Amino acid sequence: LTSEKIKETLLPKLSGQENGGVVVTQGFVGVTSENYNTTLGREGSDYTAAIIGSLLDAEEVIIWKDVPGVLNADPKWFDKTEKLDALSYHDAIELAFFGATVIHPKTIKPLQNKQIVLKVKSFYEPKGQGTVIKATKEVAEDQQKIPSFIFKVDQVLISILPRDYSFIVEENLSEIFKKFSDYQVKVNLMQHAALSFSVCVDAEINRVPKLIDELQKDFKVLYNENVELITIRNYDQETIDQLTDGKKIFVEQKSRQTARFVVKDVN
Repeated sequence: LTSEKIKETLLPKLSGQENGGVVVTQGFVGVTSENYNTTLGREGSDYTAAIIGSLLDAEEVIIWKDVPGVLNADPKWFDKTEKLDALSYHDAIELAFFGATVIHPKTIKPLQNKQIVLKVKSFYEPKGQGTVIKATKEVAEDQQKIPSFIFKVDQVLISILPRDYSFIVEENLSEIFKKFSDYQVKVNLMQHAALSFSVCVDAEINRVPKLIDELQKDFKVLYNENVELITIRNYDQETIDQLTDGKKIFVEQKSRQTARFVVKDVN
């Protein structure tokens, strides 16, 4: 339906038949299929641009931000940041999923489906090159090795244990995840051990305490408040040492390209 409407109403205007080929349209606000007003949530305008670009087979989509492009760290937290000149679709989705706020993960998918280039540029420096997001094979190797790090503060680490020292098995996990779904608590990190299942979540005061109370009916629950979740993409030991210095590490996870830590200041 979206494709039909875009080609019926938008394409004639963009092709220059009306308004000189320039269209200004809404992105954050929309309607449901039942014609109720709704919003698309954070970065909804970017997502709309990606959908429209995909359905029109655009050569590229540009989203405009208050930063010069995608940076390897949040400038609100770090004085020295490095702009990533190019990113693969994969890395962009990973960074967005882990909490990088400049792009929403959903924005990438419609463009990746058709291999449409996405550019992230600054409206303060419109002539700047910004960051280009494209297929992995087109991204230089040196760009793929730059460490990027994301901090999520105000986190709660919840550890769930059986009361009878039985193992945490699939049946337990199914029950646990259902409770998280019922209370709409998003899991940012999880770790499974024989006798426990630990998760890191945002400290949502209207949801997390109720979830913990519900979990305590069937399980023993331990939790640590005011922790931070650090994610390092393309990590190296120097970056890990720098970001975890002076912090107590509760959980540590490493994969080929990503290291994640749940930490708390020791002071």
